[in-house]
Amino acid sequence: MSNAQLDIKGIVVTCPSCGQKNRLHYGQLGRESRCGKCQTPITPPGEPIEATDSQAFQALTSSSTLPVLVDFWAAWCGPCKMVAPEVARAAQMTEGKLITAKVNTETLPDIAQRYGINSIPTFILFSNGAEKNRIQGAHSAADLVRFAGF
Repeated sequence: MSNAQLDIKGIVVTCPSCGQKNRLHYGQLGRESRCGKCQTPITPPGEPIEATDSQAFQALTSSSTLPVLVDFWAAWCGPCKMVAPEVARAAQMTEGKLITAKVNTETLPDIAQRYGINSIPTFILFSNGAEKNRIQGAHSAADLVRFAGF
């Protein structure tokens, strides 16, 4: 899981060179970003980002200029645990082109209810603020990348 964090304005990432925290604003994802301290180029994370707040999740899916692939999962779910490394590989394969987020349906049940999640794992692809597609069940990284359109 990524060390990056979602907030209502963007994705907070740590500069790999100097350790400074930087916010990548949702409306500017995909554009070149540089660390505010050392000017090292910073890209959106190539790892899944855990959504821990409903408002930050809503801001991400409604405002991101990059497509967002969301993995709805739960800690007790065997298939969710099995597919987690594949989700991480898919995030790595699409670094800078796609944001991969994870929503634990046990800790954010309001989001799961809002999107009618009744089976996990479920993957939803958001683009331009709207749900574009969804699939259920365990899938390989290659399948998830194809599902996301890459």
